[in-house]
Amino acid sequence: MVSGPGHTVAVSLLSRRRRVLLPFSSSSSSRVGAMGKGCFKATKYFLFLFNLLFFLLGLLVLGFGLWVLLDSKSFVTVLQESSASIKVGCYILIGVGSLSMLMGFLGCLGAIYEVRCLLGLYFTCLLLLLIAQVTAAVLIYFQQDLLKNEMSGIVNKIIVDYTGQNKSTEVAWDYIQKTMHCCGWAGPGNWSENAVIRNSSHTLYPCSCLDSHSTNSTPHKHSGFCESPNWPVYTTGCAYSVEKWVTDNLGVILGICAGIAVIELLGMILSLCLCKNVHQEDYTKVPKY
Repeated sequence: MVSGPGHTVAVSLLSRRRRVLLPFSSSSSSRVGAMGKGCFKATKYFLFLFNLLFFLLGLLVLGFGLWVLLDSKSFVTVLQESSASIKVGCYILIGVGSLSMLMGFLGCLGAIYEVRCLLGLYFTCLLLLLIAQVTAAVLIYFQQDLLKNEMSGIVNKIIVDYTGQNKSTEVAWDYIQKTMHCCGWAGPGNWSENAVIRNSSHTLYPCSCLDSHSTNSTPHKHSGFCESPNWPVYTTGCAYSVEKWVTDNLGVILGICAGIAVIELLGMILSLCLCKNVHQEDYTKVPKY
């Protein structure tokens, strides 16, 4: 074994260099670890805020479904009395809203308390919901003519059976004609098929068909039939008014749908990233009731 002054100096230099390098390596590794923890916390709290937004979005969809189902003056009220599929659509909205609220709640718990099974369940539910929405959009796009024909048949049946006795569908249809400034479905000529008008010796139209912009006179009532020898009725059919409303608001509708899809995709990505970074679950963090 070689020993001497030179060897002693070399050993002391190596040990000194090691003491100098160790603080740098430990500080760099601790810095990387701190950055990783910071990113993990940011992802966790961002996912929590996202799920809170998703919970509120589900509450909004649930409220919209209940409003469409219970509002006696909405256009859907007119349709759902004669079409079971419209009512089923309202129940689907209520179900989607309730499911979104539940998913938002589970996502908040999984994000804050770092529970992988909740995060995995949340990711799966979001994926299924996104697939269902895309499927529904594709079906609606390719079944437009079928939906138009079904809607036309429903409204024409309401017009033929209209008696002016303030039934829920009749009140809703009067409200639509009055607010959308239209008469009939294709036009005022649809009312010639009504049983009451056909058997009357007078020229009758629903009072809601009065064109208030063309005359200063007003009917004595806002529902039922009015004799119309001297006051004009709307010449535009409600089918055109409904299509125009959809066309005018198509950008808003598509924007809302695209926004919901982006939010769901973002939630899936965040939940997947957080789930991969949770290495060990600690169920003691979850509050017990």
